[in-house]
Amino acid sequence: MDRRKFIANTATVTGGLALINMMPAIANADFTLQQYTVQQIIDLILKEGKLTPIPGTVDTIKSGSADTVVTGIVTTMFATMAVIEQTAKLGVNFIIAHEPTFYNHADDKEFVKNNPVMQQKLDLLNKYKITLWRCHDYIHSIKPDIVGYGVLKKTGWLPYHKGGTTVVIPPKSLMQVVQHLKTTLNIAHVRVIGNLKQSCEKITLIPGAAGAKWHLSAVISDKPDVLIVGEQSEWETAEFIRNANEQGRKIALIVLGHSVSEEPGMEYFVEWLSPKLSGVKITHITSGDPFTWL
Repeated sequence: MDRRKFIANTATVTGGLALINMMPAIANADFTLQQYTVQQIIDLILKEGKLTPIPGTVDTIKSGSADTVVTGIVTTMFATMAVIEQTAKLGVNFIIAHEPTFYNHADDKEFVKNNPVMQQKLDLLNKYKITLWRCHDYIHSIKPDIVGYGVLKKTGWLPYHKGGTTVVIPPKSLMQVVQHLKTTLNIAHVRVIGNLKQSCEKITLIPGAAGAKWHLSAVISDKPDVLIVGEQSEWETAEFIRNANEQGRKIALIVLGHSVSEEPGMEYFVEWLSPKLSGVKITHITSGDPFTWL
């Protein structure tokens, strides 16, 4: 064999061996990875949730740009300063928050003029080039409601869910229901109206801040043993429940706190969304209860 043929044959064999050695890596490679912009992810959530755009929704981008190429997603209840810092440490540039970022329902940055707290928070988001999108109206519109489902799953009450806001559990005292909620939702304290020895089976569960009309209407129509809410106006729902007890009616109220009552929904949102976004890391960061109980 002359020199030229020897070199050619050697190259062919070497190349073939190299290709064979690469086969396991090729077989295990993930060719489904792709990049998404913020807007593409928002569109995907609406598509997968079988949703149509909601006119006048508060679910808008609060900082950053819809064109941002996403490096990862963080879900949370409230985009606190601590959550923003943790997001940046993860190398993530897209936060999906359930509740307002700038202290009013519409996230109007002029809600209170010359607000240094609001401005410092916005500056921090801009510093880390984080795009923040609120997902409130849409996440509640998915069937089943992502937040409600997440709370039922976290409490272990999915098997007892009878539809809507109604849960029927094996009989427990009001105190036992309170302890169950504190344990499963990792809540240090709750607020209660009612007889702690009262037997509870039928529960109306309304996380978040639905308002007195929904609370009162649900109690009157469903006749639960206990109403569990995230938060309420003390001069509305709380007084209604207090008066009902003064009248001898068997109805209790458990107030969990707004943030902790819906946090399991944003945690479950990671589980719902992850299979739909190939190659995008999604992490839940708990914003937690803002209050210190003394």
